[in-house]
Amino acid sequence: MSTLTRPGDGMKAFTPKSLRYEYELYVEQEIEYYKDSVPRSALLRIGDEAVTSLRQQEQTSFDEILLWAEVDRIIRNRLRVPSFTTWKRKRLRRLEEYRRPERWGLTADAPLVTAIQGSEHGHVLVTDARAEGPAIFLAANGCQVTALNEDAELVDRVIHVAGEAGLISRLTPCVSALERFEPAPDAPLAAVVCTSEALQRLPRHERARVIDVLKSATLDGGVHLVQTIVAGQAVLSLEELKSQYRGWATSVIPDRNADQVFLARKLVA
Repeated sequence: MSTLTRPGDGMKAFTPKSLRYEYELYVEQEIEYYKDSVPRSALLRIGDEAVTSLRQQEQTSFDEILLWAEVDRIIRNRLRVPSFTTWKRKRLRRLEEYRRPERWGLTADAPLVTAIQGSEHGHVLVTDARAEGPAIFLAANGCQVTALNEDAELVDRVIHVAGEAGLISRLTPCVSALERFEPAPDAPLAAVVCTSEALQRLPRHERARVIDVLKSATLDGGVHLVQTIVAGQAVLSLEELKSQYRGWATSVIPDRNADQVFLARKLVA
């Protein structure tokens, strides 16, 4: 299932959603995954079953909305979707686990962990989201996360894990190249987590333009984390980054997970 969401949709005023709301999103997501996983002929057979079921309920007339609701009910039963009480118990246990940096191979003092502290309920952009770890870790710790990647399947992987954790309401999937990403003016960024791949492949002038766009979209006090050395090899020039972030507080932080991370914090005007 490919997903394309306009950055900023539904994030004008992010507030934590109720567990009941997140449960309903989880159920809806599971049903949609099932529909995408089976051939059209199988869905048509479920549709026939839904018609039969409604007639047995003495529904002499019904519209398309009622029919699809019955289809969803049948699929839900087939999937044995857990009750709200069961889901809530598992969700809270899983959420506690997902909040732990160690769950994602991070140390307690990793830049991603320490630099984002205080960004709870803020909007964080995770670029080139090849692995679900950073996006899910941040969402579990209260951030509203936009997970960006050109590959729809990789973005869908993040969505699926978020659904299992009941974090769909905190995740905005975005299938796009970084250079085409347009931050929504009504959803300013508290942080940007940028992998080396997302910037390295761009020409220098385009890289500068992209960074300027992200800087402008970042709140005062917000942070940018950029990988610069991976597996012992320099992938981005520190001199270039320092020049690009002139006027921001910058530092270079050794990181066991990414070898070296460039951190820039936007000074409060």
